[in-house]
Amino acid sequence: MNNLAIAQTAQSDTEVMQQYLREILLSPVYQAAVETPLDEMLKLSKRLGHQVLLKREDKQPVYSFKLRGAFHKLHKVKLQSPNASVVCASAGNHAQGVALSASKLGLNATIVMPITTPEIKVAAVRALGGNVVLHGTAFDEANSFAIQKAQTEGAIYIPPFDDADVIAGQGTVAKELLSQHNQLDAIFIPVGGGGLMAGMAVYIKAIQPHVKVIGVEPEDAACLKAAMDAGEPVTLERVGLFADGVAVKRIGTENFNLAKRFCDEVVTVTSDEICAAIKDIFDDLRAVAEPAGALALAGLKKYSQRLNNSTLPKPQHYAAVLSGANLNFDTLRYVSERCELGEKKEAVFAVTIPEEKGSFRRFCQTLGGRAITEFNYRYASDRKAHIFVGIKLRHGQQELDTVSKLLSDAGYAYQDLSDDELAKLHVRHMVGGMPPRQLQEQVYQFNFPEYPGALMNFLNTLGEHWNITLFHYRNHGAATGDVLAGFEVASHEDIAQYLDKLGYQYQQVSNNQSYQTFLTTG
Repeated sequence: MNNLAIAQTAQSDTEVMQQYLREILLSPVYQAAVETPLDEMLKLSKRLGHQVLLKREDKQPVYSFKLRGAFHKLHKVKLQSPNASVVCASAGNHAQGVALSASKLGLNATIVMPITTPEIKVAAVRALGGNVVLHGTAFDEANSFAIQKAQTEGAIYIPPFDDADVIAGQGTVAKELLSQHNQLDAIFIPVGGGGLMAGMAVYIKAIQPHVKVIGVEPEDAACLKAAMDAGEPVTLERVGLFADGVAVKRIGTENFNLAKRFCDEVVTVTSDEICAAIKDIFDDLRAVAEPAGALALAGLKKYSQRLNNSTLPKPQHYAAVLSGANLNFDTLRYVSERCELGEKKEAVFAVTIPEEKGSFRRFCQTLGGRAITEFNYRYASDRKAHIFVGIKLRHGQQELDTVSKLLSDAGYAYQDLSDDELAKLHVRHMVGGMPPRQLQEQVYQFNFPEYPGALMNFLNTLGEHWNITLFHYRNHGAATGDVLAGFEVASHEDIAQYLDKLGYQYQQVSNNQSYQTFLTTG
């Protein structure tokens, strides 16, 4: 088999299928990889009205499908050059796949990784037997160095996706999937460089051509969609890095040639929609996917909802590939912050309210009992206050429209920030600062019980008596929520009886050093 390209030179779709089909069916990947389960997501299936199945490539020894393509490629190298050395560049799953494959086959492997690669990933590659060389600050620099190193040292460069042998190895995912469920209507596949999508698509169309093959990309890294629109691979100027496993600027040439033959459609999704899919996977299967790993499920959900909003079809059978679970733990903080927005279960607004006693309570009453999920505010003037507020939604866009109308009818000036990336990523954490004048202020940290009415109880007890000068509240779904609140009052003794009457656990933090440094003018 030509180890560079088949689709570029083959005369027909049938010829392409035959060549790839043979490689996929005879692939030796199971000397290193395992057949992964196909799990049904019962909760999500019920919610969408369609059967949703997840192909669990996070169950591979390296927690990613990349092992398949790497082993198939290296097995060919071993047959042709038993004593060869191999070189690749990667900061993620390809690196681990090559390292483990080389170890299994007795080959010497050097993996070039950017110097910015987290130590946990470097250690994982070394533990699998790879010789790690750190070079450059980004993948492109590391990749160029790896190619040069292979040329000067007579080693064999192992590409991450644009290679027929790598593509064939990835195609074994489809072979398993169709044997596990042969009544599928559509299969959703994540797309970065396109190796997984290309290998699976050619196999699916060879065996069950009626099954739709749908590639899924992040909106900010949609290199396949750009290539489909242009009729040829194009290089994106920049790509988003949240789903770093698919943050590829240019689709592979062979991958694109297979995609334009065998991929039916490309769906793009936002980072928030990916976060929502990560949460769905956890809720249904208690598995934690990396962002790129949840990409295909995010596309499945978007496709399903779009289909349901047009002509309601009979219940469909959908499968998506959970492509990997090599997640940086810190990413979970971002995911938990954004998943509700991705599901349209939360909206965030900037609202201007009068700077007067009871103003916040009246604002909450305007919302008709809807739960406040977040409230950020710092006294700024004697006339008006700008608040950053999150609101719980139960009925998605329809309820969001209702909330917008309620705010308009009540005369509030507001902005819907639910789709404002800058606001969600940065501004929400920067609201506030020092007041414009020195205040007589007492500041307290509260533990709010997380039940409907807890916030209104707070406002009814305290909000009509003193001007609230500082408020930061975020509901994270735990049994209690942490609240920081300031009041314009001379001493603790003046407000103590009301705080005790409130019944919430609290402590005075007016002398806290960080508060004194960043939130006061004194």
